[in-house]
Parts: sequence; structure tokens; C-alpha cells
Amino acid sequence: MGRKKQTPAKDGEKTLSEYYRLNTKAVDDLVTADVSNSPKVSREELNRYRFGPKITLAAWVKVILIKWWFAGACCFFFYWGLGVTVPSQENLLLILGAGLGLVMDLLENNILRYYARTPGGNDRWMMFPKKGWKSLLLNLLYGYWLLALVVLSYNGINALVIAVAGPSDTIPVGVEPILFGLLVMGWDMLFLGMKRMAKAVAADAKNQNGRRR
Repeated sequence: MGRKKQTPAKDGEKTLSEYYRLNTKAVDDLVTADVSNSPKVSREELNRYRFGPKITLAAWVKVILIKWWFAGACCFFFYWGLGVTVPSQENLLLILGAGLGLVMDLLENNILRYYARTPGGNDRWMMFPKKGWKSLLLNLLYGYWLLALVVLSYNGINALVIAVAGPSDTIPVGVEPILFGLLVMGWDMLFLGMKRMAKAVAADAKNQNGRRR
């Protein structure tokens, strides 16, 4: 028997075959894509495809909002939320201080890491940026330290109000999330600034010693 003569593929079948071959290659390119073989795209080009309002905030503004929000949330949930079930003010402050440290280490710092443009880019906004149980303990102590300063701040504000307006039967300025969050954030940012300044002074002194040698 003679061999059957092969008929050429129709244009439609050929086009369909090429279509699937091209799409298979596109899928392979997508799966194997990484930093080394992907083309560089500018941030302006990426912003063109973003949905929603194109509002850009400076990094330090985002940090301030995050720190203020989490500190205020701690006041709302721990101080206000447990105020009825924990009658002792001392125990309530112990819980609030621990909550500040835990939230800072487990939530706030991780969000700052997530929004960093480069690995470690937001470490300067954390008092103890390294992950681990040591940093957790240090952040717990730091939370109590910030709470102590906030309590002193409230006492100073109320003493000033009483000195200006005169004695009152009630506390002039009570504890609420907005002012509490602002005070915690303010003290935290102050100490972070002092930490960066101390590092800069130490690095400058080290460079001066290296030049003298």
C-alpha cells in the first residue's frame, strides 16, 4: 500500500498552533522570572497602572501615622477595654505597658518591614529592629519605659491646666486614645532620633580614630 499523502495544515489550524505555542512561552517566562532576568521598570511607569487615588506620603509621615495608630489602639483595647474588668489601676498599667511592647514588636515593626522599599530600609524607625526573643524582651521593657513617660506627661499636662485654670473636682485631661497615641509616638520618635544621633557620633569618632592611625 502506498503512503498517504500528507495534506498541508490549514491556515486556521496553523494560527491556532502558533497561538498556543506563544502563550506557553509567555507562561514559562512568567514562572521563571526573577530580579536577574526581568526588565527594570521605573516607579513612574508602575504608578500609571495603580488603581485609586494617587496619593503619595513621605516615609516619615507613614511611620508617624502607624506608630500613632497602634499606640492609640493599645489604649483603646487594653486601657479602655479592660478598665471595667481590671479594677486595679496598677495592674491595668502593667497590662498596658506589656501590650505596648508586644504590639510594637509583633505588629508595628513587621508592618514597617513590609512597607520598606529595600530590606532593612525602615530599621531606623525601630528601637530594636532585629527579630527574635531578645528583641521581644527589649521591646517589652521599652513599652514600659514609654508608658512611664506618658504617665509623667499626663501628670505634667494636668498640673499645668490646674495651675492656669484653678483646681477642679475632676481630672482636666483624661486618658483617651488620640492624645495617648500622640504622646507615645512623640516619645518614641524622640528616642529614635537620639539613637540615630548617637550612632552618627560614634561612627564619626571611629572614622577620626582610623584616620589618625
